[in-house]
Amino acid sequence: MASKYSDLITKLIDQINTMEKGDKLPSERQLCKDFGVSRTTVRNAIGYLVNSGMLYQIQGKGTFIREQNSENLSNYYSFTEQTKKNGKSPKSLVLDFVIKLPSKKLREIFDLKEGEKIIQFERLRLADDLPMMYETTSIPYPRFEGISKELLEVKALYDIMNEDFKTKIYQVKERFSVSSLTGNKAKALKQNDQSPSLKIVRKSYDLENKLIEYTISQARADMFYYETSYWPN
Repeated sequence: MASKYSDLITKLIDQINTMEKGDKLPSERQLCKDFGVSRTTVRNAIGYLVNSGMLYQIQGKGTFIREQNSENLSNYYSFTEQTKKNGKSPKSLVLDFVIKLPSKKLREIFDLKEGEKIIQFERLRLADDLPMMYETTSIPYPRFEGISKELLEVKALYDIMNEDFKTKIYQVKERFSVSSLTGNKAKALKQNDQSPSLKIVRKSYDLENKLIEYTISQARADMFYYETSYWPN
């Protein structure tokens, strides 16, 4: 059963999704009344959403909507959704799928017990059948037992997590760097050996701050660029 804190965050996100950028959130007192929770719970939930970038606060004036968010995740990159927005047809080819014991590094990253396994798969991401990105993803087997290669080929990973396992991603940490494509990855992406690529290391966390996805992606440098925007305080 979800805690009052996590349940309130989910309800607030649903409410935020019906509002516009710049709209003012109801007062803490009103939120306590609307959701039947304590002021401490309201403050903690609002603090989480402020830190996640969905809300911002102006002292003496209140809490406001940073931007409309219809995906329940602030500013994350979904290859499937972004490809559709660009008017192209996304496709994922699962090149490898294994259930295995993790390396020492991955066991520590996921905080797994001795003997617990991971699901690891490699995917080639295409847009209109043009290869764009090569991904190696690891997820904890105890959490997502039942995910199969066949399911990943017909359904987006985040939809599987959300719809089949009732698991939402609430925080994503990404590290970008310049890399090069070699061997099978270069061949799969139809690039020359040592061609430049954008390397993205992604860690995705649930509401309880538990890591549920670790992905290393290599994107074609001739097809991707990184852009960001922010609001200085």
